[in-house]
Amino acid sequence: MAAYPWTWLLQMLTILALQTPAAPAPPTGPAGHWVGTIQVPGQALDIEVDLATRPPNTWEGTITIPAQHLKALPLSGVSVEGTAVTFGMKTVPGAPVFKGTLSKDARSIAGDFSQAGRTMAFSLAWKDEPRIEAPPANKPIEKEFEGAWEGALDAGGNRLRLVLKLSNQDGAATGTLVSLDQGGVELPASSIVQAASHLTMTVPTIGGTFEGELKDGRLEGTWAQGGVSLPLVFARSSR
Repeated sequence: MAAYPWTWLLQMLTILALQTPAAPAPPTGPAGHWVGTIQVPGQALDIEVDLATRPPNTWEGTITIPAQHLKALPLSGVSVEGTAVTFGMKTVPGAPVFKGTLSKDARSIAGDFSQAGRTMAFSLAWKDEPRIEAPPANKPIEKEFEGAWEGALDAGGNRLRLVLKLSNQDGAATGTLVSLDQGGVELPASSIVQAASHLTMTVPTIGGTFEGELKDGRLEGTWAQGGVSLPLVFARSSR
């Protein structure tokens, strides 16, 4: 017996429902992917903030600031007490801190952003689940690579001084990169891989990659970012 038209329609709707991605669950707290602005003088600075919890009850987060070419910079001091939400950026000069209040429907956070003695308003709207990626599990690097290194990039006639710090922590290679002439923000390095005298690493917050060889106590290589590659040599830091 042929199926009635409405029976066929119900079957199609059921198939479509199974194929349609589920909508994000409504928020019940500050965990999530948030999009908003800081009201800096003369303009609104766009930001994206991701907040999440790790067992047993520890908060973590990242911040993205497109205008400053920062992506998923780890936050510090993330705390939630009732509707009070606080987080900072300890690797940034001026010790920026966000202090906000979560709305009753958990769909917005608004409050004050403070940096170097100045205070500005900020606001965030909940968009989706948090998008925090776990850092890669790097293998340890040899002793010859550990420590502080100094180098400089010649970028379009501008000399940018850099400080690279590499170490082994809890059996895994870790690192940070600081551009002394661009605000001194301490950027985490990831995907640190050493093979004999060869070292590669990425700095995901600014989309950069360094690849070089250890020769006569120096790291000689290339910095790549935004489709541009520049020579970069690191020597042992005297700081």
